[in-house]
Amino acid sequence: MKLKLFKLNLQTFTEYISRTVDDYRVATAAGTTPHNLNGATNDLTVEMKTFYDMTLIDVAGPNLIHDQFGQKRPIPKNGGKTIEFRRFTPLLKALTPLTEGVTPDGDTLDATSITATVSQYGNYITQSDVLELTALDNTILEATKLLGRQAGLTLDTVTREVLNSGTSVYFCPKTTTTARDTAVVYRKDLAVTSVLTVDDINKAVAILRGRNVPTINGDYVGIIHPFAAYQLMKDEAWLKPHQYQDTGAIYEGEIGKIGGVRFVQTSEAKIFKLIDSTVANNSCPLIDGTGSTSDLSNRYAVFSTLILGEGAYGTTEVTGGGLQTIVKQKGSSGTADPLDQRSSVGWKAIKTAEILIPEYMIRVESIVPGFSETAAAN
Repeated sequence: MKLKLFKLNLQTFTEYISRTVDDYRVATAAGTTPHNLNGATNDLTVEMKTFYDMTLIDVAGPNLIHDQFGQKRPIPKNGGKTIEFRRFTPLLKALTPLTEGVTPDGDTLDATSITATVSQYGNYITQSDVLELTALDNTILEATKLLGRQAGLTLDTVTREVLNSGTSVYFCPKTTTTARDTAVVYRKDLAVTSVLTVDDINKAVAILRGRNVPTINGDYVGIIHPFAAYQLMKDEAWLKPHQYQDTGAIYEGEIGKIGGVRFVQTSEAKIFKLIDSTVANNSCPLIDGTGSTSDLSNRYAVFSTLILGEGAYGTTEVTGGGLQTIVKQKGSSGTADPLDQRSSVGWKAIKTAEILIPEYMIRVESIVPGFSETAAAN
């Protein structure tokens, strides 16, 4: 499902905010108070608060690539720190013939409750009165845009890490001089020839279809790093979004389709580069095969491509209280800011994600020659 975002003309918004801030200062100097949100004299007007919220969500939204295909759950007010997802067990085939005039017993829904504990994230920027008076740009707006991007990347990473903890993994095989025929069972055994190909995508799709995993709008969805997508997009079977028969609903970050998978691209797709002494065979492969085993620079970075079916995971909503903008005017801190020198803008979010059906997704791991040698973990 494509994330719905607020659209905002930033030039118009900047001009509006500048006028509103000026009006606020004039009103304050005259001893009057403009309409405020919570009754406190230093709060923003309702209109300003709405615009700041929309700006932060608008900037954060495009970064939530990993969020857009999960089951969404709102943040319940006064509902504690636990979110509940429900997984329904598929029904077995009804192979018993019906008897004329006899009502069969029927089936019942078998639901499994999966709970996840939410966590709170956030950050803020403080600015001085001197900066506000001397800056050519609207510094609150610029700070909100920076924080919006940070919020989006932070929340996207929370979901990404959950998805990449799944146990359904396919390692791209090695290529010999004659064929691409050497299967890889562990991450440590990947080689420079373990590149992502259309054949690997076809195999991943075959595995999902063999599990009867439902598609998302007719296709599976792949979340891929630009480096891993580079080789895949060279294939002559690759379709760009404008070449689809139905171009009406394009996902955020979508770059094309091949092998029954629609791919969305993000630089935040998981990159592994680790020496893991706690899990056997989990370390990234050595670049030369013989160098220092303790030198991380001698390890290939391994790229994750997630292939997802419908209902594979769940995540909390960003809207409806999941992500908030918090702006404090000068003087709102009382004795903590006795000279009215500081204002701040920040964000606060409640977030969690959970894999609901592990079999409904596959993590495809590969090496990308020319990039895996130097890419860093994220």
